[in-house]
Amino acid sequence: MTDPLLIAKGDNPLYLLPGMSNRHGLVAGATGTGKTVTLQVMAESFSRVGVPVFAADIKGDLSGISQAGNDNPKLQDRIKRLGLADFAFSGSPVTFWDVFGEQGHPVRATISEMGPLLISRILNLNDTQSGVMALVFKIADDSGLLLLDLKDLQAMLQHVGDSAKDFQTQYGNISPASIGTIQRSLTALQQQGGEKFFGEPALNFDDLLQTDTSGRGVINILAADKLMESPQLYATFLLWMLSELFEKLPEVGDPEKPKLVFFFDEAHLLFTDLPSTLQAKIEQVIRLIRSKGVGVYFVTQNPLDVPEVVLGQLGNRVQHALRAFTPKDQRAVRAAAQTFRTNPKLNVETVITELAVGEALASFLDEKGTPEVVERALVCPPHSQIGPITPAQRQQIIRGSVVFGVYEKTVDRDSAYERLKGKAQASTATAPNQAPQDKPWYENLPSLGLPSSLGGGGRRGDTVVDAMMKSAARSIGSSVGRQIIRGVLGSLLGGSSRR
Repeated sequence: MTDPLLIAKGDNPLYLLPGMSNRHGLVAGATGTGKTVTLQVMAESFSRVGVPVFAADIKGDLSGISQAGNDNPKLQDRIKRLGLADFAFSGSPVTFWDVFGEQGHPVRATISEMGPLLISRILNLNDTQSGVMALVFKIADDSGLLLLDLKDLQAMLQHVGDSAKDFQTQYGNISPASIGTIQRSLTALQQQGGEKFFGEPALNFDDLLQTDTSGRGVINILAADKLMESPQLYATFLLWMLSELFEKLPEVGDPEKPKLVFFFDEAHLLFTDLPSTLQAKIEQVIRLIRSKGVGVYFVTQNPLDVPEVVLGQLGNRVQHALRAFTPKDQRAVRAAAQTFRTNPKLNVETVITELAVGEALASFLDEKGTPEVVERALVCPPHSQIGPITPAQRQQIIRGSVVFGVYEKTVDRDSAYERLKGKAQASTATAPNQAPQDKPWYENLPSLGLPSSLGGGGRRGDTVVDAMMKSAARSIGSSVGRQIIRGVLGSLLGGSSRR
């Protein structure tokens, strides 16, 4: 049995049980009250017992988890007050990721994997425009055209717009105005650097589930300071990761410890202006993903940032101080206090406003899955460095990673853009000796160098070509060999057939 994780100490030690860690959790509190340090303590604790972690680093502070901490009087006082006799400073194994490829290994998804529903959310499309986007994906599927990067989607939109009358009978009306709006939104996304996110080799999720040679779980840190300049893209990207994990991981029930712990920082962005149908599916994914061995921990300022249905599933909670300067603040404090199991020794509503930095109200699940009574406690200090590392240290870790070189070089293979461009050139060129290419693209797979059996995931030792082939395999469906796989959120909503 995996040892419990000491997170804080009040009248009693407060342990997070690994066997209950896939029941999800919440870290809440106002800015500057210690949420990031609490996240750091929890992440390195999971790592020590062999559980991989994924966390977004909003301010760059979390990168210090890769280095051993530095001694100082303040830390020594905390260690003494908590009675941590065997405390020793140490860093954790880390892999850095970055959508823009600047502060970590590039993270990419194909347009196909993201699907029409999440693409529509990134672009902030209305219902009509989202319906057109779904039709564009459907037409691409039926035509055997892979949508891998932004230029594929742009070319497909132009093709559908130019041939709208030809598609009308089979697919219904396609508004030229909606096509134009989507194209403008894609251009804006491109100017924000969105083209770096979509493409190949796409992220192999096996690379997030690694341990080092000592058996410690690797902490995957996403550099999100620049990504946060586009909050919709940030929230949708993390939502896509959750949906892909849900879809790809096998059922494991309640394991001895999680397969992965996923920290969702700035969680309020996920639920801001969220369509009710999408929120219902997110709630479903959060409820069911625990059976895949994934624990999801939301990090936000106020528990009310999380919908009540989701909040009810977050059994492990750490609540830092909240401000109560206005009537609205006071209502929020009252609501937060009511989310804990009552402790007759504490006036929780009052204590929430009195907590010092590093203090918290904490309640974790016991071995039966029942929330323990809330206690006021001091959060343990992290064993690793508090604060960011230097750019040179970051680059050294990136270059020493076992996935270095796998994602650094993009692969641009034959897909919708190239097929549509070739078709347009063929229609205007005179080539009487050229035989027509009437075979569907999937019958030409051997010529692309792909294996005849397209199963399984990649490994950390994959070459760029290997990673590209695995990404291709994930883009091929099972119905007739060409229907492109959608993420679980798209399939739950029937997004690929939406009219």
